[in-house]
Amino acid sequence: MGDALNLLLMVPPLLFALTFHEYSHAWTAMRLGDPTSRLLGRLTLNPIAHLDLTGTAVFILTQRFGWAKPVPVDERYLRHPRRDMMWIAMAGPVSNVLLALGFGCLLRFAVPISPRTGATPLLLQMVAGSVEINIALAVFNLIPLFPLDGSRILSGVLSPGLAERYRAFEPVSPFVLLGIVVLGMMTGLNLFGYVIYPVVYILGGLFTGGIL
Repeated sequence: MGDALNLLLMVPPLLFALTFHEYSHAWTAMRLGDPTSRLLGRLTLNPIAHLDLTGTAVFILTQRFGWAKPVPVDERYLRHPRRDMMWIAMAGPVSNVLLALGFGCLLRFAVPISPRTGATPLLLQMVAGSVEINIALAVFNLIPLFPLDGSRILSGVLSPGLAERYRAFEPVSPFVLLGIVVLGMMTGLNLFGYVIYPVVYILGGLFTGGIL
């Protein structure tokens, strides 16, 4: 019962984190000249427009991270495709870090006054979960495996020749990513956990003043 309740409490923070992440991609793309996401109804804070079944299933299994449907970007509209794609990719993780910082400040303010305001432990747990989920999503998406944002950022940093070689792995990269997730759940050897959880612990403590 406790695990089911914890999972339910994490659903609203996850939906908001994923939705704001994809909205930030769409907004940045539009600002850089590409209207594709707006025309396809992705420039919205409606979570239904962004949900991905596989990414949601991964969250249910891991209770820490998942993903939404990637925002479509048409490079033909961009003035500087390599550079602009990098900025569009960075917008997602940056938005999650800003949300984590905002919720962290809210938690720092809310915990000391919660007895007077009547804030319930469940509400505070949801706010704390928002901090953890947003940091986890930011770090997870910075992993340089396609289709995660880190792959697009790295492609923009590499020289054109190296970026072309790197993109040759794009067709198989999602299977590598999914394989690592599944292998970690089956064996308990969560490779992403060794990268993500320490960052969540460090930044979560920093953003919340040591509450997390």
